[in-house]
Amino acid sequence: MEALLLGRGSLAVLPRSDHWTQVGTQWLWGEPPQPGALGPASPTQVHPPTQVHPNPGVPHSGPHCSLPLQAGMPQTLSASNMVTPGSLSSPTTEPTDGEQAGQPLLDGAPSSASLETLIQHLVPTADYYPEKAYIFTFLLSSRLFIEPRELLARVCHLCIEQQQLDKPVLDKARVRKFGPKLLQLLAEWTETFPRDFQEESTIGHLKDVVGRIAPCDEAYRKRMHQLLQALHQKLAALRQGPEGLVSADKPISYRTKPPASIHRELLGVCSDPYTLAQQLTHVELERLRHIGPEEFVQAFVNKDPLASTKPCFSDKTSNLEAYVKWFNRLCYLVATEICMPAKKKQRAQVIEFFIDVARECFNIGNFNSLMAIISGMNMSPVSRLKKTWAKVKTAKFFILEHQMDPTGNFCNYRTALRGAAHRSLTAHSSREKIVIPFFSLLIKDIYFLNEGCANRLPNGHVNFEKFLELAKQVGEFITWKQVECPFEQDPSITHYLSTAPIFSEDGLYLASYESESPENQTEKERWKSLRSSILGKT
Repeated sequence: MEALLLGRGSLAVLPRSDHWTQVGTQWLWGEPPQPGALGPASPTQVHPPTQVHPNPGVPHSGPHCSLPLQAGMPQTLSASNMVTPGSLSSPTTEPTDGEQAGQPLLDGAPSSASLETLIQHLVPTADYYPEKAYIFTFLLSSRLFIEPRELLARVCHLCIEQQQLDKPVLDKARVRKFGPKLLQLLAEWTETFPRDFQEESTIGHLKDVVGRIAPCDEAYRKRMHQLLQALHQKLAALRQGPEGLVSADKPISYRTKPPASIHRELLGVCSDPYTLAQQLTHVELERLRHIGPEEFVQAFVNKDPLASTKPCFSDKTSNLEAYVKWFNRLCYLVATEICMPAKKKQRAQVIEFFIDVARECFNIGNFNSLMAIISGMNMSPVSRLKKTWAKVKTAKFFILEHQMDPTGNFCNYRTALRGAAHRSLTAHSSREKIVIPFFSLLIKDIYFLNEGCANRLPNGHVNFEKFLELAKQVGEFITWKQVECPFEQDPSITHYLSTAPIFSEDGLYLASYESESPENQTEKERWKSLRSSILGKT
């Protein structure tokens, strides 16, 4: 078992090393299954992504990069208008302390500024409210420099100080103009980043600052009560989480007679590929819903040299970790279902079934399940089953592989993703809104953005231009994950997908060798070793 490391902390346990490659201290999607992945019937071989390397010309660790990013740098295609540089209109306040915040505040977004200046631009006044895009960008990226609870405390302190809320007599006319803006900021913060408010001290800050403006209008107190109620409901829902991966962390070894639980094959639970694709989409959206935008930042966090605190985010990416595990589980489930049947005709039937499922996932816009299915079918224990593949009609599979071809930084996939994103923006139904990106590539894009540009410039300013690009990518993902699944859940199918036992890598190889005998000396020696270690036979 190998640990997937994003940043400095352990993020996931992956049962198969050849899906990932190590870049420095990071684990990224990497080496594909061994060559010859579809047996002799394959006219062209297109496998899951090969090695990931920074593109030529892209600064990997330089101090600063100018955005928009160079064309060669991995990027997720932007369809969401949640955050774009053009969406940031100029604020009505100037940088504090007379400093130059990089360039002037063009389009409302400084290319760089001190942390204090950026915090000041977040604070509303009676006559100013920050743009929604600025709020999202700063709240997303600020946790690299300051803990959310400390940021909230400073924002509340600035509000009290600037509006003189600590005075015995308040300027009611001014507070009535300021109050709605403060409540709006708190509402946006709690809605988008609810996990920032899990500690009781943060709730205390909210109650304190709103309590100071409440005497001017009792509606503020009522609005605060509604805000806290919605926050508690959101946190409660997030704590529940999706159905656990009961057997994903401990794949079982192969046995000559599989236990009844694994003998119950997927085709016995769902024999319709369209239904299974819809249920996979249901599982994907359920798991995506629990990933907070902050997890993308926290997964890649490096200690800020100027930060006063030493945040450790290894325990704050659990939902992202669970989603990575889900992808790997689905790969192994596909391979397990193919390797289990004793007869090659049945194995070929299962392969063709998954090809149809993958095609429907593509039509739906569920690219993550699509890639997991393709990867499962390209795993070496499956790809070596030449007699089985000879009975498979592979034309549809080659088309799907072409769509996910890693050539040109996944050019074909990105084109398809752009089409799905456009369809989502102009959708007339919930089904048309579905966009589930190939998650490992999204992580890779964000990884290279993080590695290619420094968080701070040499003068100590925050590289806000970098975080605008980060917010565009994460903001788009947030839009997609909020789509309601239009397909009715079938609990028996989703439960099977999440909990059915899967073979370990050795178990898959042994099942493969038991189905189709080893062809060379290396395979024969491995088969003998596996029979001895797993079955206790010589």
